[in-house]
Amino acid sequence: MPLRTGSTRRISLLLATVLAAATLTGCGLLELARGYEGTDDRVKDMAALDILDTRPDGAAVARGFGEVDAGCREDSGDVEVYAGRTYTFPGTQAEVSAHYRTAAVRDGWNPDPRASPGEPCFTKEDMTLWIVFRTAERLAEDGHGSRADLTTGAGYSVSIDSYLGSGAAEAGC
Repeated sequence: MPLRTGSTRRISLLLATVLAAATLTGCGLLELARGYEGTDDRVKDMAALDILDTRPDGAAVARGFGEVDAGCREDSGDVEVYAGRTYTFPGTQAEVSAHYRTAAVRDGWNPDPRASPGEPCFTKEDMTLWIVFRTAERLAEDGHGSRADLTTGAGYSVSIDSYLGSGAAEAGC
């Protein structure tokens, strides 16, 4: 039995509304589905953390990364809330690491003893702070185009994540 045109239009409108709601609310639908409350506020709070704007002298926000990238996603049944910034820096990875070792500790973050040597990774409450070094090639592969601004020096991202659910018990690297 074929669907009538009126029914098809109503179903299409309903699906479009659900898709728009999912896009606009970000984690809101995950909250409803999983019972997590406060996810949207958590995203805003993490995006406003001062450590994301801390950078060594000479570092600049990478082209195309003017805003903090923040949101949430489902990961193995838990909800991961994240926030991050990407920078270019004319110096070395060692200089970036040294800057964040000082800045993070000053901001109340603790070096994670489980981190690999030379891996700048810190914890604070239920959050993990990572410094991830980027290459122009990798960013191009991820759809960020040609990255002449990241072919010298140290391109890097400051990333924070936190898990809601069973993963929330242990933040770490």
